[in-house]
Amino acid sequence: MTLAIFDLDNTLLSGDSDHGWGNFLVRKKLVDVESYQHANEQFHELYKQGKLDIYEYSAFSFQPLAARSMEELKELHNEFMQDVIQPMIGDKAKSLIKHHKQSGHTLLVITATNSFITRPIVKALDIDNLLATEPKIVDGRYTNEIEGTPCFQEGKVTRLHQWMNQKHMTLEGSYFYTDSHNDLPLMEIVETAIAVDPDEKLAEIAKQRGWKVMSLNE
Repeated sequence: MTLAIFDLDNTLLSGDSDHGWGNFLVRKKLVDVESYQHANEQFHELYKQGKLDIYEYSAFSFQPLAARSMEELKELHNEFMQDVIQPMIGDKAKSLIKHHKQSGHTLLVITATNSFITRPIVKALDIDNLLATEPKIVDGRYTNEIEGTPCFQEGKVTRLHQWMNQKHMTLEGSYFYTDSHNDLPLMEIVETAIAVDPDEKLAEIAKQRGWKVMSLNE
């Protein structure tokens, strides 16, 4: 089976779900507004620069999860999906997903954003497979720690190989769509790498390497 692999934020979505979740919490005043918003923006900038410490960021971003029950979080996420995520899902992204499904490909989203945020989004996109950074759960509640390998930069390659070994799949004929230079390690091992509305650094690398560049923005 041919693998069609997608990054999520700013690729299939016309925005960043992780950053959007932080802003959502700030708007609802569920966190300390000033300090949380400042830190959220700082981490977002470090990500764009390729300098993010995923463990430091996760310890920060998992705090609001750890402070609430699963039931509370589910209700919040339902509201987040309607208010923030649905407007980020465009027709071009839906058409691309449909194209790969009709081609008989196995679809997989691989994202640094944690699975609490991303699993309902990937389900809404009608994609069955997700690899995301996993918050550790203890006694039925989230903690501030990462479970296993974070799904970020080289960690995406590690997690993908683990998943493929379990599924008895290979990268023969594979595609990978992403906007971010943080995903270069994964782009370099697939057969067809596609830069989607790429950041400045990835746009330059894609030009040098002859990778296809496309837009999913409406």
